[in-house]
Amino acid sequence: MDKEEALKIVQKDGLELKNLPDHFKKDKEIVLKAVKQYGYTLEHADDSLKKDKAIVLKAVNQNGYALLYADDSLKKDKEIVREAVKQNGYALEYADDSLKKDKEIVREAVKQYGYALEHADDSLKKDKEIVREAMRRNPYALKYADDSLKKDRKFILGVFKECSLGSCVEYADDSLKKDKEIVREAV
Repeated sequence: MDKEEALKIVQKDGLELKNLPDHFKKDKEIVLKAVKQYGYTLEHADDSLKKDKAIVLKAVNQNGYALLYADDSLKKDKEIVREAVKQNGYALEYADDSLKKDKEIVREAVKQYGYALEHADDSLKKDKEIVREAMRRNPYALKYADDSLKKDRKFILGVFKECSLGSCVEYADDSLKKDKEIVREAV
């Protein structure tokens, strides 16, 4: 098989990268065609291309979870991680810890997927703006908020007024579950 045949194969089905001989998995053009279709095929690329910013950027644009297979050096790259979490907020799980503390990155992640709050740094689980944004996307994200916010009556009352699912009250502090005004807003 030559390069032209390999290109035709991945152009038809990017997942076929995994079945190609190893020397094609080192070919930037072939891998780029594959990850444009299926970001996850980054898993089958040669390690040298998992360090290639252009390849990884295309992969995470197609599927944010492809960040899992990127080289650790690119999991610290703000541009790569921002694009990954914009495509799939839960990709925050695979970002370097330094970016899990980055408010801009975490905001993008929770705007896309509220439960991404689970992977944010603890300092941002105390941030009312971040938690409120996560709860707008998924009211149950309160589960991952810091306990101090779960006990904050004013905050809980405010988010429950925006909250579309009253059953998210289960994640509020027990002391607030008996508060008539909060329960009324939750239902």
